[in-house]
Amino acid sequence: MKHFLKETDFARAELPKLFALARQLKRTRGKRGAPKPLLGQTWALIFSKSSTRTRVSFEVGIHELGGNPLFLNKNDIQLGRGETIEDTAQVLSRFVHGLVVRTYDHAEVERLAAAGSVPVINALTDFLHPCQIFSDAFTMAERWARGTTGQALVDSLRGRKIAFLGDTACNMANSWILGAALFGMKISLAGPKGFAPSAECDALLAREGFDPKTAYNFTTDPLEAVRGADVVYTDVWVSMGKEEETKQRIRLMSPYAVTGKLFAAAKPDALFMHCLPAHAGEEVMPEVLASPRSIIFDEAENRLHMQKAILATLAAKRK
Repeated sequence: MKHFLKETDFARAELPKLFALARQLKRTRGKRGAPKPLLGQTWALIFSKSSTRTRVSFEVGIHELGGNPLFLNKNDIQLGRGETIEDTAQVLSRFVHGLVVRTYDHAEVERLAAAGSVPVINALTDFLHPCQIFSDAFTMAERWARGTTGQALVDSLRGRKIAFLGDTACNMANSWILGAALFGMKISLAGPKGFAPSAECDALLAREGFDPKTAYNFTTDPLEAVRGADVVYTDVWVSMGKEEETKQRIRLMSPYAVTGKLFAAAKPDALFMHCLPAHAGEEVMPEVLASPRSIIFDEAENRLHMQKAILATLAAKRK
C-alpha cells in the first residue's frame, strides 16, 4: 500500500513518471478519451481545516478521473465525537477506496495510514503540505525544462535556488526544505530567530537520509537569502490556529515582506511564488503579486493536475 504523507513517499526514481503523468493529464483535460483511473471508486475527503484550493482541486480531480468525491467534515462523522482514528480508518477502508485528509496534527494522517487498508493523501497538516510542494515543483519545471519528458521536467529543478521568506518554521517551510532535498535544489530561508526551522524538521531530514547541516541555509538577513535565487517564495505569516499571535507575528516578520526592492535582489528572471491565499501589503507587496514574473495562479491551477497524477498513481499501486 502506498501513501503520500510526505514528499519522500515518492522516491527520486518515481518522479519523472509522476511529472510526465501530471503533464499528460493537464494536456488531455476535458478531451474525449481522457483516462479515468478512478472509475467506480469513491475517495473520502476528511477536512478538519477550511480550504479553497485544496478542497476544490481534489473534488474536481477525483471527479475528472472518473471517481466519486465524498466530502466529510470532521464534525459530521464520529471522529469528531470521540471515535478513535484507528476505528475510523478501518471502517472507512471497508467503504471507500482512498482518503484525502486535511488536519492539524500530522500524527493523525500517519495513524490513519497505519490502521487503514486504503491509500491516504496528506492534503495539509501543521507540519507538512506535500501536495503543494509537488505542484509548485511541477510549475517551476514547466518554465525551465528543455524537453517534454518527465525526466526533463525533473532534471530542470536540480541546482536551482529557492528563497523562502517569513515564517520559516511553518508547514510550507518544512515541506520545501524536504522537497528541495528530494529534487536536488538549494534552499535558503530567512526569518526571525524565533521562527527558524525546528528540531522536528531536522529530525525528519535525518530519517529520510539527508544531512540537516547541508540540506538548507537559514539566515535572519532576507537579502542574503534572496541573492542568486531562481524563485522567491513566501506564505502567510498567520496560519490557521495561530490567530492569537497575529500582532506579534506581523511585527516580527515585517522585515521579511517581499517588496519590489527585495525581489529585484534575486536573479533578473526569478519567479515569485505563493501558495495562497495572499495578504497583499503584509508578506508580499501588491507590485510583486502583479509582476509578470509572479506565477501564483499557474501554481494554483497545477494543484489540480499534480494531485490527479498523485491520485492516479496511488490508485494503481493499490491494485
